[in-house]
Amino acid sequence: MRWKVVLHIIGALVLCVGLTMIMPLGFSLYYQDSGIMPLIQSMVISCLCGLGLFYGFRSKDENKGLSHREGMAIVALGWVAAGFFGSLPFYLGDVFTNNVDCFFESLSGFTTTGSSVMNDIESVAKGILFWRSLTHWLGGMGIIVLSLAILPFLGVGGMQLYKAEVPGPVPDKLKPRIKDTALVLWKVYLLFSGIEFVLLMFGGMDVFDALCHTFGTLATGGFSTKNTSVAYFNSAYIDYVITFFMLVAGINFSLHYQMLKGRPLLLWRDPEFRFFGVVTAVITVIVTIVVYAANDYETVADTFRYTSFQVASIMSTTGYATADYEIWPALAQGLLLFCMFLGGCAGSTSGGMKHLRIMLLLKQSYQEIFRIIHPRSVNRVKLGKTVVKPETMNDILGFAVLWIALLVICGLVVAATGVDVVSAFSASLACIGNIGPGIGSVGPTDNFSHIPEVGKWALIFCMLLGRLEIYTVIVLCVPEFWRK
Repeated sequence: MRWKVVLHIIGALVLCVGLTMIMPLGFSLYYQDSGIMPLIQSMVISCLCGLGLFYGFRSKDENKGLSHREGMAIVALGWVAAGFFGSLPFYLGDVFTNNVDCFFESLSGFTTTGSSVMNDIESVAKGILFWRSLTHWLGGMGIIVLSLAILPFLGVGGMQLYKAEVPGPVPDKLKPRIKDTALVLWKVYLLFSGIEFVLLMFGGMDVFDALCHTFGTLATGGFSTKNTSVAYFNSAYIDYVITFFMLVAGINFSLHYQMLKGRPLLLWRDPEFRFFGVVTAVITVIVTIVVYAANDYETVADTFRYTSFQVASIMSTTGYATADYEIWPALAQGLLLFCMFLGGCAGSTSGGMKHLRIMLLLKQSYQEIFRIIHPRSVNRVKLGKTVVKPETMNDILGFAVLWIALLVICGLVVAATGVDVVSAFSASLACIGNIGPGIGSVGPTDNFSHIPEVGKWALIFCMLLGRLEIYTVIVLCVPEFWRK
């Protein structure tokens, strides 16, 4: 492990984090709020530390490319560093009373989890709220991918960083050069962000709210500028715009790129997209029928507006809310809980287990049943017409076991701190799936501020595990990783 190279690149990432603070500083200056000095101080500290690491650990070996281990170490430690320096505006702005809450809120933003410990959002300075939402947008497509797109000195060995950072079982390399692939993905991300921003402005949002909610939607994060989330605006138009873009953000961005290149049929030909579309549609219809039958809303149109929003919000792991789904019938809540496990598509900004993994696990299960009936048969799991390699299936099976095991362990740790069982396990699911709200005392109308510090640290670890697809983080805890 060449630690000089690792710290050199982490220094570049910290510098990027510091430079992006100039955007929220602009809003604080415009509104003349209390966030001006905290943001200036945070920017100076981050930039100085980033420059210190970048120039202090320059090495002659940095142009030799990165090993697989170094790539994983850079990504995992880079996200922790981003969370730490991203927490400075909260700490210096006295938003929270303790350091754990500052780090929790920051990492929740960068990992696009959206679980919050902020009790009165609207009382916080606009500049700091903008920073809070901007962490979502930066983390959505990934700080590492952003760096690969704009920083040429990360072009060497970039594939190791890309593989370790990009969500999903198999990262799609759209271009021969990894730097070009990262740039393409960010262009698509920027395009959709711009379109949603304009549409939200047409719906009556001001520039500040439109930008913050665009960041939260495309990154599938869910931080809002209002205490009651999107419900504050009470607009069917805004609800449907955000619903549409939450679903867009839950789809593989490589497919969006192909569609924009004039190949829209590739979208429907993709097995995972079809699976995602059918499952989302079926769950939406069932939840709508169940909620309407319970007389929660007067018309079918109103019912569909709220249920489709919540299904899209949970399925894409965004976490925005326009209704308190905890008062809905048990079946509706159960289906939303099921959505938390599914998540979005591979290659999207969503969290969860991903539809691709669920689909392939179902196919593998069917193959095992078929093999019992026909012992001499030779069948392979296929994705469309492509045979899935056994190594890929082993990776998915291992991921599923680890995901569930870590969810259970974290749930038990949080429950041990005195949190009720339902809230403890739903909080763990919300964090490892990067969803945001859960059920119980961490539901859509509550937050995570009441959870004891030990529980918060466990949930912070879960956020990082979920965002970096478990393996990138968990390998750092294995002794063999550090041996030659």
